[in-house]
Amino acid sequence: MLSATEQFSKERAPCGKLRGGARHREDDDAGLVIDDMTYDCGCRRIRHEFHDGSVRIRTVRHDGKVLMDEQSADFEA
Repeated sequence: MLSATEQFSKERAPCGKLRGGARHREDDDAGLVIDDMTYDCGCRRIRHEFHDGSVRIRTVRHDGKVLMDEQSADFEA
């Protein structure tokens, strides 16, 4: 499994503010992809793509309010 963490600066966080933070990505080359962005203010964007093609995207503001939590299942179409 490949794993990488990198710092970023000045991206729009889910709360609307421009913030820096860290992006962590894991990929197993068989379809599993984990992409997690954590902003300095505490907001998070999480995207998981699973082996079956389904995708879960979750956006959480720094105060804990979930702004988006959806899951799509490509294999069901």
